[in-house]
Amino acid sequence: MIATTYQYNTNTNEEKIVKDSHTKEIDLINRDPKQINEDVVKVDFEDVIAEPDGTHSLDGVWKLSYTTFTVSKYWCYRILSAVFGIPVALLWGFLFACISFCHIWAVVPCIKSCLIESQCISRIYSLCIQTFCDPFFEALGKIFSSVRVALRKEV
Repeated sequence: MIATTYQYNTNTNEEKIVKDSHTKEIDLINRDPKQINEDVVKVDFEDVIAEPDGTHSLDGVWKLSYTTFTVSKYWCYRILSAVFGIPVALLWGFLFACISFCHIWAVVPCIKSCLIESQCISRIYSLCIQTFCDPFFEALGKIFSSVRVALRKEV
């Protein structure tokens, strides 16, 4: 369920709906909507255990092995996620909160500061080039503009 609040703007006499993103509804059916674990952890019995032609176990053993693998994988994952899921989610939430905090409060301001300083330095550099180097190279260009080169092939 998404919590909604209503804000009333007195200037335009309009009511605006604001949705709270922290209480959004989650999909219990499709738990990987962006398919981030599509190829990584999708492992079935046939992906791990396979008997080639000519090397087959008894049919009962094969069926029981399949059932044992599937049920043990299912319940082991459920038990591990029940025991460690919330603490690990807390850890990842804390880690991503720290990364977001550092990015918002340190990385972006540092980059912006460097960009501001580099703009100032680039203006000073540009003025120095225009003041000292441009006249020098223009004079060299005028000196060598009248030079003509002729190539002759002597046999």
